[in-house]
Amino acid sequence: MNRLIVVLFLLSINLNAQDLESFFTQTNDFLSKNVKDGKVDYHSIKKDIKTLDKIIALSNDLVLENINDNQYKAFWINIYNLCVIKGITNNLKINSPLDVNGFFDTITYQVGRKKIALNDIENKLLRDKYNDPRFHFVLVCGAIGCPVLLNEAYMPNTIDQQLEAQTTKAVNNSEFIKINRKKKRIEVSEIFKWYKKDFVMNGTEIDFINKYLKEPVSSKFKLSYYSYNWKLNIKKD
Repeated sequence: MNRLIVVLFLLSINLNAQDLESFFTQTNDFLSKNVKDGKVDYHSIKKDIKTLDKIIALSNDLVLENINDNQYKAFWINIYNLCVIKGITNNLKINSPLDVNGFFDTITYQVGRKKIALNDIENKLLRDKYNDPRFHFVLVCGAIGCPVLLNEAYMPNTIDQQLEAQTTKAVNNSEFIKINRKKKRIEVSEIFKWYKKDFVMNGTEIDFINKYLKEPVSSKFKLSYYSYNWKLNIKKD
């Protein structure tokens, strides 16, 4: 009997690993097909909503207790972005995710064997667990003001490189971080204001930015925040 239990346990681990790999593969295929230059083709997704629903349903079959950190991070980042897309696709007449009451904090999704809201994925499952400000450059809220949505899945074996790459890309995007070197001013997204404690754990906001900026600025630059653009990151026909 004990031997049978061990065999069943090992079989369940193997099946879960296969499903987890399938989740990442399907997510990658979905994003590569429906995202271009950070814009999402919500109308095409709506026509074939079963594909997205299938991926989300697959995620709910996964047992996440024994996965490693890289698998965990990649899974929840992908799920966050997929659920944002699902939420917007369910409400295609909106101009902004904020037009949907409770979009981030009360509407829940059945994923990873949890019934959970977007804010809880971001704050409780990721930020509180890892204290990594780079999450803010890969969790995409469906608005133009967000960093660019990647058209591929975050994968366990490349998650750290992807976090670094997306953070570097955002910081060096002149539309995301606006630098006036003559006037010694730097304007940053309100993301830096809303989550300031994440960016000042090891110095100032400018210290964090300089870590990724190709041409660092002086710590004496005046920093301010520009208004967040909440319009949908929708692909135009």
